[in-house]
Amino acid sequence: MAMAHAYAGAATAKGNAVLLRDLYRMEFDPCLHADELPWAHGSKPRGDVLTERKLLAGVDVFAFVYPFWFNAPPAILKGYVDRVFGTGFGYEATSSGNKPLLGGKRLVSVTSSGAPKHWVEETGALDAERKLFDEHIAAVCGMSVIDHLHFGRIAPGIREDAVGICAAAVRAAVARIA
Repeated sequence: MAMAHAYAGAATAKGNAVLLRDLYRMEFDPCLHADELPWAHGSKPRGDVLTERKLLAGVDVFAFVYPFWFNAPPAILKGYVDRVFGTGFGYEATSSGNKPLLGGKRLVSVTSSGAPKHWVEETGALDAERKLFDEHIAAVCGMSVIDHLHFGRIAPGIREDAVGICAAAVRAAVARIA
């Protein structure tokens, strides 16, 4: 949350409106239900998804801030993307394929892991995450990826000055992109 607050604070300081969504505190249901599947007869988004889509309708930059779990986003974030950024918001299904609906919007990710950053990079985990999450979501929805910051060695008991260094890097990134 420290990085999400650093991002939000820096964006607000630049005059941008910020909407911070904490999926865990919201108790967001990440399960894509059978009645929400686009090919299900009479499918439609549930109320929680409609609420999120309404809140996100005017967003220009989507910033995902999350820890790696087994070198991937946590299930709650994957479920959020599946449900909220799916058909009718992120893209539209047409007879000739999917049509992106978020053209001109931008995406940035801020991630962390307990593993050292160099290990996450050397093993290819960070590149894989960028390809499978950032670039794929952006391509399907018509967005452009503007940055992906990753912080390693983030674990319980991390020193406050180390958190401050990471937060400063987030604020610097916002200064470049927002």
